[in-house]
Amino acid sequence: VQLQASGGGLVQAGGSLRLSCAASGHTYSSYAVGWFRQAPGKEREFVAAINWSGGTSSYADSVKGRFTISRDNAKNTVSLQMNSLKPEDTAVYYCAARYSKSGLVMTSERYYSSWGQGTQVTVSS
Repeated sequence: VQLQASGGGLVQAGGSLRLSCAASGHTYSSYAVGWFRQAPGKEREFVAAINWSGGTSSYADSVKGRFTISRDNAKNTVSLQMNSLKPEDTAVYYCAARYSKSGLVMTSERYYSSWGQGTQVTVSS
């Protein structure tokens, strides 16, 4: 599956952005999807993930209560709604996918086999 991440930009602290991860090439509804981010000088880290049906999701502690992951399988899209953004949320955000009909979600980037190109999110203080 090919992934295209979009929706990044520059926003002030406290603002919101909505990232989208569009899929092509395969039926997205059979894929688990995760969002990861990498800040300058830091390792890539887990942000959120959702299973193939949307029935299970998981969040990093740092974004819990502020970010919401969702999916619309009819539109082949997974979204990440980011509210109450903080300067420390500044990073390149990547979406990733793996074929899986499991009810579980995976937080390790090693689990995912397909990656999008990344979209820059910058939060100013």
